[in-house]
Amino acid sequence: MHTWPVQDAKARFSEFLETCLQDGPQMVSKRGREAAVLVPIEMWRQLQSSAKPSLKSLLLTGEARGELILPQRGQARRREVMPLEGE
Repeated sequence: MHTWPVQDAKARFSEFLETCLQDGPQMVSKRGREAAVLVPIEMWRQLQSSAKPSLKSLLLTGEARGELILPQRGQARRREVMPLEGE
């Protein structure tokens, strides 16, 4: 993966985009540190479709809670409590 300094990516954006489309993802660095990646749209869609849902989205869906089976009230068995020795 080729790394482009942000000033080069901005100045030569058409070339940057063409390289991405022909050769795959292109890294952008800012002040010498990796900052972002430009990926072709097909790859982006593939990544999005294979991503797992977040915990937040799972908790907010009705399906996540629908599978939880709860016993009806009053039907749960209670343990017998044994007295402690010495009492």
